[in-house]
Amino acid sequence: MYLRRFTLCLMAGILGISTLAGCSSNPTSTTDENNTASEAKDPDFYKVKEPIEIEWWHSLESQYNDVVQEVVDKFHATGTNVKVTPIYQGSYSDLNEKLIAGHAAGTLPAITVANTPYVAEYGASELCEVLDPYIEATGFDIEDFGEGLRIASSYDGKQISLPFLISTQVLFYNKDMVDAENIKLPDTWDEMDEFINTAAKVNNGTTERYAVGIPGWDHWYFEPFFLNRGVEIVTENNETDLNGDIAIETAKKMQEWCQAGKANWMYGKDASTSMRQGFFDKKYLSVIHTTSLYDMYVDQCDFEVGMHYLPGDKTRNSEIGGCVLLIPSNNSQEVKNAAWEFLQFLTGKEVNMLWAEKTGYMPTRNSVLTTEEGELFLEKKPTFKTIFDNLDNIYPRIQHPAISQVVKIWRETMAKNIIEGGDIGVALDEATVLIDEALSDY
Repeated sequence: MYLRRFTLCLMAGILGISTLAGCSSNPTSTTDENNTASEAKDPDFYKVKEPIEIEWWHSLESQYNDVVQEVVDKFHATGTNVKVTPIYQGSYSDLNEKLIAGHAAGTLPAITVANTPYVAEYGASELCEVLDPYIEATGFDIEDFGEGLRIASSYDGKQISLPFLISTQVLFYNKDMVDAENIKLPDTWDEMDEFINTAAKVNNGTTERYAVGIPGWDHWYFEPFFLNRGVEIVTENNETDLNGDIAIETAKKMQEWCQAGKANWMYGKDASTSMRQGFFDKKYLSVIHTTSLYDMYVDQCDFEVGMHYLPGDKTRNSEIGGCVLLIPSNNSQEVKNAAWEFLQFLTGKEVNMLWAEKTGYMPTRNSVLTTEEGELFLEKKPTFKTIFDNLDNIYPRIQHPAISQVVKIWRETMAKNIIEGGDIGVALDEATVLIDEALSDY
């Protein structure tokens, strides 16, 4: 499997940025001039020498507006020559489409967030600036990020982005209900059936309470169940194992739970909002979601919210989620330098802890968690201990240039057959043909 056996010492999230001065009419590539950024060793080469305005493209929803503005204000207060305008560009997939279109049209931001699965795709297409010369020339402490985070933001051995807002998958649950009904939360795949049957309330075919809400709108949320059972989404032979016996057995079990009204496969427009509201209203005992939304759940629920690490099987691993920061390569060096200055600020310790304290994202730097600030973080959010206890089991997501195509086919196949019914084994056989075709291009 691609990049799945690396230890992650720390988890956290990443923010993205962009620029008003974004694209000059004659962008300077790092590969087309003798005096290029990739060759320069002089720190002065990367300094911002004149006032410049840039945009920051991001996918941080409205609940993060205040902290986004606070971060930007703190940056401006440093006396920088760089003026940043943050711009919300929708979901990660929405931003991805805009970034690809901008790359083709020559209308790019200075800096942007990117969901972690897109890193390999962007690296293969040379959309992002290689950051290694910037890191070397300015003495940026890249080693303070855990190995897993560095790998997740790299491509082909090159650092093409930096981690900032990182999360992982988790089971949020209604602790009041669990305690009152003495429900055992599942630690293994084999315990899932008992949990689903005990936690769900279905009377005469009508669901009064789902045991769990499963986000079908993003494969990242259900992928760990397959990976931990030994399914290889992309094999070493550049094929997929999604129609193997274990994969089909796992998919059929999920279909069984949902068709019985004991679990709910959330898909389509407003699926995330609907699932959250259902949890607030106690229509779900638990939901699978990202740790980055911890504060949101705590603030919106009138009951105690617990976090439980997802159950395992052969392994009990989860994956890095959230986003990385990258600098589009097809911009002038002046714009890139401004982006690099802001990127360093965003990934610094002070801002790192600010995001950790005010969101559900986690500290990214090793030095943070070994400090008093790290201890205070756990005192304020003790339920995060379940994540900290499993830091060595959180791995980079699959990095492959075709992964977005692969998971789109898989995601749509799962949703259609779980929601509408049908032989999901046959459907996965058919999907595998399409997936292998997509993989064969690389």
